[in-house]
Amino acid sequence: MKKWNKLIVFSIITVLLFAIVPQKAAANVSVSARNAILIEQESGRILYEKAANDQNRIASITKIMTAVLAIESGKLEDMVKISESAVKAEGSSVYLKPGEEVKLEDLVYGLMLRSGNDAAVAIAEYVGGSLDGFVYLMNQKADEIGMKNTRFANPHGLDDHENHLSTAFDMAILTRYAMENETYQKIVGTEVHRAPNPTESWDRVWKNKNRLLTGLYKYTTGGKTGYTKRAKRTLVSSASKDNLDLIAVTLNGPDDWNDHIQMYENGFDHYQKVEVLSKGTIEKIEDDFYKGKVYLHSAFTYPVTKEEKGSFEVEYKLIKPKEDWEDHARVPEIVGKAVVYFENEKVKSLPIFYQQPERKENQSFFDYFRSLFTSIVGVRTDD
Repeated sequence: MKKWNKLIVFSIITVLLFAIVPQKAAANVSVSARNAILIEQESGRILYEKAANDQNRIASITKIMTAVLAIESGKLEDMVKISESAVKAEGSSVYLKPGEEVKLEDLVYGLMLRSGNDAAVAIAEYVGGSLDGFVYLMNQKADEIGMKNTRFANPHGLDDHENHLSTAFDMAILTRYAMENETYQKIVGTEVHRAPNPTESWDRVWKNKNRLLTGLYKYTTGGKTGYTKRAKRTLVSSASKDNLDLIAVTLNGPDDWNDHIQMYENGFDHYQKVEVLSKGTIEKIEDDFYKGKVYLHSAFTYPVTKEEKGSFEVEYKLIKPKEDWEDHARVPEIVGKAVVYFENEKVKSLPIFYQQPERKENQSFFDYFRSLFTSIVGVRTDD
């Protein structure tokens, strides 16, 4: 009987511990996808992941990179002559015609809204000079932004190469990078786009295939769909609510629309941005030389749960003042850095700037020099 009493007591203690100890918000998420990730856009913090670093086929979410390179080429206003090879691209199409001329910007809309493989080839040939040249640019950009487990072999994601692979994490990195571009944001956030049709009397009208954007989830701001027989369903999306911008990626997700909604709802319910560092004068600096004279150009915010709000530490590292700094003109613009730690891990480093005294309007040179001197020795004067 005593043995059973001990077991009962142990069970009660275990239940109480689980109730008291904060559990990860991500524990409430269960997705159908083989690989998935949810990140906060500004900080890049991972809020949920499932086999996010496993390499797999990615299908048409490849076109996010194709769109980025087209936008960054600076040629969106150029007219692109459509080749026979572009028209012959297999799979989804915007029905381009050989020899017609289409603005590069419209090709990017056709690429992202309707997933046109013909548009992908036309973009690649124009921006990269050839398919091979464009693929080289794709991989170069992937390396540049930190996509460590990605290899592109075509501009559209069709299963015509065995080494065309990426991960959910890498595609989140790419989307985070892409969403920093306002033109990209505008294109992927467009529900319907009209493009001139040079050989017909009517415009081309393209409706976005991203059902999250067009009605399923009101907080959606963009994304890209994908499907091939070997990759299955792939999906990248972005959503914003209450000043929180999130990015979700799923690979091989049979119920991807609901996967993304579930990840977003969980993220928005459990996380909020907190301001860790404020823009402007750093009040916590006590050093006599720097006090009241150093500042941050921008604030720093980070997404946390309620239980995590007290998990930050900030370390201020300042250059030791030199003797010749009594002449303020010799003080460098940047005099240190503010290092933010979250749960003992470094998450951000911001430069600390030195505020040079400014000469006030109608202030004589003598008065300006005197205010400079008094600021150096720590004497304050009232106006």
